[in-house]
Amino acid sequence: MDSDTFRDPSAVKAAEATAPVTVVAHRGDPYRVRENTLRSIASAVERGADAVEVDVRLTKDGVPVLLHDDTLKRLWGHDRPLAALTYEQAGELTYGGIPTLREALLTAGEKRLMLDLPGGNEDSVRTIVRTVRECGAGERVYYCAGAVAMLQVRAADPAAEIALTWTSLAPPRPVLLDAVRPRWLNYRFGLVSRELTERLHRDGLLVSAWTADTPRTMRKLIRNGVDSITTNRVDTLAAVLRKAHP
Repeated sequence: MDSDTFRDPSAVKAAEATAPVTVVAHRGDPYRVRENTLRSIASAVERGADAVEVDVRLTKDGVPVLLHDDTLKRLWGHDRPLAALTYEQAGELTYGGIPTLREALLTAGEKRLMLDLPGGNEDSVRTIVRTVRECGAGERVYYCAGAVAMLQVRAADPAAEIALTWTSLAPPRPVLLDAVRPRWLNYRFGLVSRELTERLHRDGLLVSAWTADTPRTMRKLIRNGVDSITTNRVDTLAAVLRKAHP
């Protein structure tokens, strides 16, 4: 859907009435399978995800892998910073459980990956973007994070699709939007209202919301006209959408 459509208020209403909501699995299917793993991605896809949001960081030797935290403690029981471990060392500590970005792209198949870049810096962002390019996955990947990381993504790939994570009701400044050129604004679900989505649609932007896990919240976001919902409960969201759009 092009941005000109969203600048026409009458077209916006028609589009909202017919456009499906993108189902984004938060770190895979984490209530069933350990987050940010290949099994979690596969489970999310099986349960109806259109896209899977994963977190990407670099090991000490520059391998992009899936991990949200900066250490292995919460998920893997080792209080060791990922940045201090080689890929081989991280694999030994997790019994091969931490996948590479390349493996994640292969597991997702035709589904899209939404790459969150926690702690991203210029070097790591360049490496991650280069890996996506080398895998020929530019059309299957989009990026989300705050302004600093997304500016670095834009510098590394002028054609990248970006979901700028925004945590305030105060709108991003036009100079930032001009520099990042996001397709999406990515909001915590509690900030999203009908007025917000209508304003952003008029500005030619799509709206994604995170992380909604109850049917009540999901239904409210759908009524408010969001284009994408990120959830830990993919099957619940898929069921809500089937009822909303039988």
